[in-house]
Order: sequence, then C-alpha cells, then structure tokens
Amino acid sequence: MQQDPDKKTNQREGGGIPAPSGKTNLIDTDYVIGQDNISRKKFGIDFDLHGVVFAFSAIVILVFVLLTLALQETVEPIYDAIFGFLTGNMSWFFLLAGNIFVILCLALIVSPLGKVRIGGPDAKPDFNLFGWFSMLFAAGMGIGLMFFGVSEPMSHFSTAMGGISMEDGARTDWAPLGGAEGDSAAAASLAMAATIFHWGLHPWAIYAIVALALALFAFNKGLPLTFRSVFYPILGERVWGWPGHVIDILAVFATLFGLATSLGLGAQQAAAGMHDLFGIPEGNVTLVLLISGITAIAIASILAGVDKGVRRLSQVNLVLAFLLLMFVITMGPTIAIATGFFQNLGSYLTNLPALSNPFMREDENFSQGWTAFYWAWWIAWSPFVGMFIARVSRGRTVRQFLIAVLLVPSTVSVLWMTAMGGSAIEQHINHGVDAVMNAEGDMLFAFLAQFPLVELTSFVAIVLVIVFFITSSDSGSLVIDTITAGGKVDAPKPQRVFWGTIEGAIAIALLLGGGLTALQTMAVSTGLPFTIVLLIACYAIIKGLMSEPRVGKVT
Repeated sequence: MQQDPDKKTNQREGGGIPAPSGKTNLIDTDYVIGQDNISRKKFGIDFDLHGVVFAFSAIVILVFVLLTLALQETVEPIYDAIFGFLTGNMSWFFLLAGNIFVILCLALIVSPLGKVRIGGPDAKPDFNLFGWFSMLFAAGMGIGLMFFGVSEPMSHFSTAMGGISMEDGARTDWAPLGGAEGDSAAAASLAMAATIFHWGLHPWAIYAIVALALALFAFNKGLPLTFRSVFYPILGERVWGWPGHVIDILAVFATLFGLATSLGLGAQQAAAGMHDLFGIPEGNVTLVLLISGITAIAIASILAGVDKGVRRLSQVNLVLAFLLLMFVITMGPTIAIATGFFQNLGSYLTNLPALSNPFMREDENFSQGWTAFYWAWWIAWSPFVGMFIARVSRGRTVRQFLIAVLLVPSTVSVLWMTAMGGSAIEQHINHGVDAVMNAEGDMLFAFLAQFPLVELTSFVAIVLVIVFFITSSDSGSLVIDTITAGGKVDAPKPQRVFWGTIEGAIAIALLLGGGLTALQTMAVSTGLPFTIVLLIACYAIIKGLMSEPRVGKVT
C-alpha cells in the first residue's frame, strides 16, 4: 500500500536520510533510525554509534591487527593455506554467483521495474551526471585499473603464449582457457578477453546489486541505510535484533578487508613509482610511511564530507585519468588502440560463456587464482562501493542507475585496458620491449618509460594512485561509519576518523604479516559469507521493486 512519507518521518528522524519524494510503499515499522545507538559526548568528543555492531566489529579488528603484527612469521603460512583452500574449493560458487548478478541486472534494465525511481517518483538527482559518474568510477575500481591495467594483460599474454603444461595428469600452467601456445595474435586476443572479463560486467553487476538494494530500502522504503534493511522482506522485525547485527557486522568485515587489499596494492605501486622516479628505496618502511601519510590525507578528506571532499577529489582524478589515457592513445599506437577496442570487445563477448563457466574447468589455476579471487574481492569491496553509490544515486530511475553503473564503467574499462594493456603487449611483440614483463607494481612505469615525457606521466600516475587511494579510503570510512552508526549518515565525524585510521592499520598489518597473499586471503575470506548475503538480497530487490510505483517517462 502506498503511503505518504510525511506520516512515517518518525522512522528516519535524526538519521540524515531524506524522506521519499512522492507516494511510495513505505515499510510499516516502529523502528526509529538510531534507536539502539549509544549517543554521548565524552572527553569533548561526540559519538553516536550502534553499540553491538560497533563494539564487536572494532574489537575483532583491533585484535586481528595486533596479532598479525605480533606474529608476522607465524601467520604468513596460515594465510597461504586459507587462500589456497578457499579459491580451490569455492571457485565454482563465486563464479556462479557472479553470473546470477549479471543476469539480474540486465533483466531489470529491460523490464518494467526499470521505471521505478530511487527516492520516490518525484525525486530529483542530488548530483549532476559528471559529478555522479566521477564518484562511481573513482570509488569503484580506480586503484585496481592503475595496478592491473598493464600487468594483468601482460600476465595473461605470457601464460597463454606458454600454452598448456601438464604434470601428473593435471594442468600446472596459468593460461586462461586452452591458451594459445606460440601464437602471439591469438594469445593477445585471449589475454585481453580474460582481462576485460575481470573488469567488465561482472564486477560492476556486483556493485549494482548492493547499491540498488541499499538505495531502494533506504530511500523508497524508509529504512536505515544499512544491510540489515535489505532483509526486512525476509526477516521482518527480526532484522533489528541479532540476525541484523550479524549481517551488518559481516558487511563491516568485508568492507575493511576488501578495502585493505586495494590500499595495499595501491601503496605497493606508488612505492614502485616513487622508486623509479625519485630513487626512494622500496621496502616495508616506505610502505608503512606511505600508507600512514596517505591515510592522514584521507582523514582530512573524510572530515570535509562527501560533497566537498570525495566529490572534488573524484572529479580531479577522473580528469587526470582521462588525460593520461588520451596521452597514451595519442602518443601510442592510436590506430591499433582504436581497432583493438572493438576487437577486444568482440573477443570478450566470444569467450564470455567459457570464461564465466563455473563447472568442470580445465584451467583451474586461472579460474581459481584469478577469477575466483577477483569475484571474492569485488564482493568484499561491494558493501563500501555499493553503499557509497547508493548514497549519491538518489533521484535516478532503476534503468538509468543500472545502465550507468553497469554498462558505462564496463565500456570505460575496456578502453582503459585496451590502451594500457593492449599497447604494452604491442610494445613487447613488435618492439621487443621486455621491461613490461617486470614485477606487477613496476609494469605501469616500465610501460610509460617507452613514451616521451616519462617523468611527467610517471608523476601523474603516482598522483592518480595516491588520490584513488584517498577516495577509496574516505568513501569506505563514510560507509563503515554509517553501518556502525545504525544507519545514520550524519554521525559525528570522529567516528569516521577512527575507521579511516583502522583501514590504514589493517593494510599495514597485512602487508607486514604476509604481503599480497595476506591481503588476498582476507578479501576472499570475508567475500565468501557476504556472497550468500548478496544472493538473498537479489530476491529482496525484486520483491521491493514490485511494490513500488513506476514513473511514466524515463528521463
């Protein structure tokens, strides 16, 4: 039944969430946003937080950080074993879930449910298209594109060229699908298809599902902006008790460890670039100082707020990324990049059924070590990216929202990977440039060294990595603070500072306690239970949209 939102404003008083604009089907509950919070001022510091969710999340995280730092040599083999077990035994589950998310998003785009407007039939967008898209892209996968833009296509190209290798009846190579032994053109095509698969529809569909679920139940249904709200159609009033506490705590863990993985990768790449450009020594000391310094800058951005801090930084970074991309396209093999965009897109679509197949895979190293990790990483990232996207997407129709979140960034990712990775492969094949086969963190800078103005472009790349680091950190802090504040989006800023500090501490602890494998392990470990949460959320989305009014004209 449609209700006037003015009659239910008591649900959202003090939460900072705007009431729906126009008639919506609000959920009838007596729960008031923040009613279970502890709100006080102590030692001159304000805090307003959900006691159970905040306390449990903070204590577990702090204990984890301390133990990892204290037992560095002990925990490293443990991380290796956990990562191998999860990717080896649960890869089919991650791949199957990813396919479900893509199919649901595409179905909603073409269905009548796409006419539902987030925030109510009369809601207006909070941000213009440029500002909105800047924040979507910067928060979504900025660091990843910088780190893997050259390294991943080159890695897949190298393993595909090597072909299939067997030992005791099992494949030991890391080539995607069947590889392309000795055929450089086929290997390049397969490498780009595999890369685009990891950065195209599937990850953005994961983000879209989370963001749509949160936005629908907060802005249309009048519930708090937390993950427990999505489960109201299934659990009813029990979402305000322990079942809901567990859901929100899982979201906090997934967000923190998924974000820490990205921050760790970003720090490694920034350190590699600073070593190449300024001669600064690489190593743990540099990484710790770099993470600490950037975390401090991120906290300053957090305090400035979404509109002044995150939005402006995101727009600056989008412009810098565009300029770097245009530089590579203009100074590199322009015609090859232009034609390669369509060829790579075609190769991706051709190989998509095989790459997305969750069962009976022969290329287990690739599907488990690459795809399963990626899907778990995206899912671990999805609480923070999804909630951030939800917060800035009010006023868009579901169709607009899904096209923007799913299709537009995927297209940009194809162009980015073609320009960076495709050009690096071309440098290697046609010009014998072996430097692009360096360690992952160095590949981007080895690639840029083949162009003029290398000092300038390398400096821009370092700035991009750092600013993407900052926007990811402050976006994540805002989201975690919202979850641990019982759904309030206007909680006191000292809480955001706390979570921003914790994010940096986790990244440092994992890098010192096990390096990249430790980062990947925690992303996969937290991504597994949250995958189940998202699959259930798919049902809640459909049920919630079916009860909403639809706008007559999509604009």
